[in-house]
Amino acid sequence: MLSVAEKSRRRFLEETQLGRTRRARKIHRILAETYPDAHAELDHRDAFELLVATVLSAQTTDIRVNSVTPALFRAYPDAPALSAATREDVEEIIRPTGFYRAKARSIVGLAQALVEDFDGEVPASLEQLVTLPGVGRKTANVVLGNVFDVPGLTIDTHFARLARRFLWTESDSAERIEQDVAALFPRRDWTMLSHRVIWHGRRICHARTPACGACPISALCPSFGEGELDESRARRLLRFELAEGEARSGKPGGGSRVAPMRTDGPPTTEGGARTDGGDAR
Repeated sequence: MLSVAEKSRRRFLEETQLGRTRRARKIHRILAETYPDAHAELDHRDAFELLVATVLSAQTTDIRVNSVTPALFRAYPDAPALSAATREDVEEIIRPTGFYRAKARSIVGLAQALVEDFDGEVPASLEQLVTLPGVGRKTANVVLGNVFDVPGLTIDTHFARLARRFLWTESDSAERIEQDVAALFPRRDWTMLSHRVIWHGRRICHARTPACGACPISALCPSFGEGELDESRARRLLRFELAEGEARSGKPGGGSRVAPMRTDGPPTTEGGARTDGGDAR
């Protein structure tokens, strides 16, 4: 006898490209209603801060990065200041993010490249951004989409996992996932799609035990049944503001924006990098 997950997947195996596109866009509409405040959860005030914070987010959580960036940017508020920093001083500040030696080398190096090649300013093109140390397509698309309003897909660990669960792709390659998903959506939607899918992955569609019984897109998901099906138990798996909303009202609510950062207050940085926003998976 087939499991719920097997039955769900079988329903979509013969799906046409047109059918997949329509289903993908319906999923996006529901995610937009579920997460009306979805946004980048790394605290930042400008392109330089977001660029550095995204590099630091490799193999750690956004919450951990947000805990160190106030001190980092207080000491080094721009590319010229960071380019002149001693690596040891930077390492000490960013130590809590893990892999701090490699990350210090990357962010000091990218600051030096910004000063030498771009007059200390963050460039607004993908081709130029990926020439910087520690910056690949994912990091570049985060900066382009959130600072320069250039649409891009952020293929982090959450987005990749959900794209496979939704059968938007069958690939493990970030570049192939980006190509497959881009074919399903208008370019203008790419940045907000990224935010909403990542928020869904952090709050409901967890890596180990998805909260299937509390998922607003369960009827459209080929992977429905891989996680907890009982609604009451599934609701206990909700994270962040959805968990808070569940405690208050018994049902998920929308997202809430991270408060602006106050100034008073050896991995690769692409590929398998995590920007979890608080949950290790």
